[in-house]
Amino acid sequence: MHLTPQRILLAGATGLTGEHLLDRLLNEPTVARVLAPTRRPLAEHPHLENPVGPLLELLPQLHGRIDTAFCCLGSTIRQAGSQDAFRSVDLEMVLTFAERARELGARHLIVISALGANRASPVFYNRVKGEMEEALKAMDWPQLTIARPSLLMGPRGEFRFGERLAALFMRWLPGKYRGIGACTLARALWRLALEEESGVRVIESDDLRRLGR
Repeated sequence: MHLTPQRILLAGATGLTGEHLLDRLLNEPTVARVLAPTRRPLAEHPHLENPVGPLLELLPQLHGRIDTAFCCLGSTIRQAGSQDAFRSVDLEMVLTFAERARELGARHLIVISALGANRASPVFYNRVKGEMEEALKAMDWPQLTIARPSLLMGPRGEFRFGERLAALFMRWLPGKYRGIGACTLARALWRLALEEESGVRVIESDDLRRLGR
């Protein structure tokens, strides 16, 4: 069964995937409203509502009913500066966003997690992503879609030598381990938003790549 989300809440609209997703949403004729809180202003669009400021300060002020919420929030430990700061974004902020989205009426949450997410993982990054997934499942969403992309590829605002090197290598890995373009991921997320399938779905990177072709 296919739905037509008309009122969207988007977190992370200035990120690598979020930028591509926002562009797609604003060019979909069925989307009447995109509510996208960001730290810096976005280009104006007749269907875009863009509160500006820190997300945690803006969330309580958001209003108006929404159908579907996309969470494209994500950082790295290097970006965040510490493990605690990373956890505050990739776990706590995601959960706060999800709770507010439910209060605004969203029935479907689509969230970007990561390949290898597992709360029992010895790798801190994967463990936090796994904790995030389990906490979202416990919220009992009518529909929860968890996307687990491999390394995201695409132009970033800052140079990351390690990721550039990894991207060259991961282009040739098999299945879900192969890197995925941010634009491809954004297309996949939108297609997943159009599907109604009650409960929790976890979509691995190879399936995301196929959906986003």
